[in-house]
Amino acid sequence: MDLLDTLTAKGLRGEVPTREEALAVLATTDDELLDVVAAAGKVRRRWFGRRVKLNYLVNLKSGLCPEDCSYCSQRLGSKAEILKYTWLKPDQAADAARAGVAGGAKRVCLVASGRGPTDRDIDRVTDTMAAIKEADPAVEICVCLGLLSDNQAERLKAAGADAYNHNLNTSENTYGTITKTHTYADRVDTVRKAHGAGLSACSGLIAGMGESDEDLVDVVFALRELGSDSVPVNFLIPFEGTPLAKEWNLTPQRCLRILAMVRFVNPDTEVRIAGGREVHLRSMQPLGLHIANSIFLGDYLTSEGQAGQADLDMIKDAGFEVEGAGEATLPRHRADVAEAARAAHAGGSCGTAASACGSGGGCGPCGGHAHAPEAAPEAVPAQNGAEDELRGDLVKVRRRGAGTELAPNA
Repeated sequence: MDLLDTLTAKGLRGEVPTREEALAVLATTDDELLDVVAAAGKVRRRWFGRRVKLNYLVNLKSGLCPEDCSYCSQRLGSKAEILKYTWLKPDQAADAARAGVAGGAKRVCLVASGRGPTDRDIDRVTDTMAAIKEADPAVEICVCLGLLSDNQAERLKAAGADAYNHNLNTSENTYGTITKTHTYADRVDTVRKAHGAGLSACSGLIAGMGESDEDLVDVVFALRELGSDSVPVNFLIPFEGTPLAKEWNLTPQRCLRILAMVRFVNPDTEVRIAGGREVHLRSMQPLGLHIANSIFLGDYLTSEGQAGQADLDMIKDAGFEVEGAGEATLPRHRADVAEAARAAHAGGSCGTAASACGSGGGCGPCGGHAHAPEAAPEAVPAQNGAEDELRGDLVKVRRRGAGTELAPNA
């Protein structure tokens, strides 16, 4: 039985591949790409049918972050010409959320840049969640505020939050090369805090930062071990004014192989195509839907996505359907496992640090990376050695939606 047959059989049973098998997926050739997508698609359909979950981002506070995350437009010292504003009022955030829900979004992700929330910030988000839930009690709310201090996750849960997002981003081995102001262990601690409070853990990665195949496999297995219920896969958008401005090394084929590897390691877990989808997958986005079962609708935190209607048309044209508000995302057995894990964490099995430090608030959590300024950088060699011209028409800073006077792109 060859590699793909083995991975398909394991995925259909909900079993996890070996590290060697996961690495082999990333090493497949372009000639094998459609076979890889087809194999991952069988696993995806086994657990999620043809449903696509829609998520919508609301950037509660943009820019001015004190952390130094190399990939982020909102980082300390960033020269990116992004929107900068302080906290939206609850009614403003609720209005922004309403646009996404009207477009079919089942989950609203509330994100704020920064090192981590103060207790006053938790109060602000509590008021915002109340305003959103008043308008639509059924909507899921995921909160992303950076690393959490003790008892903050419990407060968010009590206020109505369903999930907490905090991405690991890359492997423990290479984390120190992208951020110096906090550690990989700090991020793991926050994911555990969220899980321990009974929140669904949303934690993912960023591909395209110069990492190795081994780094990608390491972080995906780490996410599996942490019990992430949803895994957003972000594709880095390098832009002028950040240390990773020259890291244009992703191709659509590479992105699809990464998505397939994530799916095989997480056969029955929500896999979301997040930041960078439009820029890096481009015309091959529909193939990504055969692997992932979740995307963001419309714009991201500090960048423009394709029009929300274009997302809906793509889903329909590819033969998929939008997941309804009353449908459970995770298969029943996986939901039971996730609930048991949260109960175990709540019982004290995971442990927490005395304090939390680090960022993650607005630097691409929940999948929202900042895209480059409208002027396109020079094209650089793609990973396969061919010249891969940057689609400058897709690389735009967000100038609409939350924090602006213009209507959102949902």
